[in-house]
Amino acid sequence: MSTPPDLALAEIPLALLAGGLGTRMQGVSPGVPKAMRDVGGQPFIARQLDLLARNGVRRVVICLGHLAGQIEGYLGDGRGFGVEVSYSRETDQLLGTAGALKHAERLLGPLFWIMYGDSYLPIDFAAVFAAFRRETSLGLLTVFRNDNRLDRSNVVFRDGRLLTYDKRAPRPDMRHIDYGLALLRADALGRIPAGVPYDLGDLYSALAREGVLQGFEVHRRFY
Repeated sequence: MSTPPDLALAEIPLALLAGGLGTRMQGVSPGVPKAMRDVGGQPFIARQLDLLARNGVRRVVICLGHLAGQIEGYLGDGRGFGVEVSYSRETDQLLGTAGALKHAERLLGPLFWIMYGDSYLPIDFAAVFAAFRRETSLGLLTVFRNDNRLDRSNVVFRDGRLLTYDKRAPRPDMRHIDYGLALLRADALGRIPAGVPYDLGDLYSALAREGVLQGFEVHRRFY
C-alpha cells in the first residue's frame, strides 16, 4: 500500500464535502448553500479553492447535494480558480460524509485528499503529503491540540501516533481534534456500504482501531 514514488501532489484529487443541508445557517441567508456564503466579498468556496491552488492541489472533486446547481453554476470547470473541478452529485438522498466519498469513488482514484466544505485550513499540504509517503497506512488524519477549546476533542494522539478517534464517546485523555484534512487510499472505501448514509467519523474510528490511520499534528488552528 505504499505511495508510488513518482506520484506528485498535483496528481492527487481532493474531495471537497459540500453536500450538506447547512441547517444551522439557514436563518442567516435561506436558500444559499454554505459554500456560497459571502466571506469578505467572495463566496467561501472561492477562498477554499484559492487556498488549495496555492498549496499545489490541481484537481478537486466537489461532492454536492443540497442546492448543487448554485455551486456548479458559479465554479464551472474551475479553471477560473486555478484548479480542475469535477462534480459528484447526490440526487435521491444525502449519503453522509463517508457515503458521499463512496458515491464519488470513480472520480477519486487510488489516493485522495478529503476536506470539509465549511473549513478553512492554513496548512502546508506538501508537508502532510511527505509524511504520508513515508508510511504504508490506509489513511492519514491531521490533528490539532485542542483541549476542548474550539470544539469537543475527539482524538487520542500520543508520541506521534494516532491511537483513538471517536466523536461519539469523548474521553478525558482526548486532547486533540480532527483538524479537517485527511488523505485516504481507495482501499479504505471498501469499508463503506454503497448507497446508504454513512459517517466519515465512523470510518476514521474503525481505521484507528485497526492501527491503519496515521496521525499528523498541526499547530495552527482551523477556521
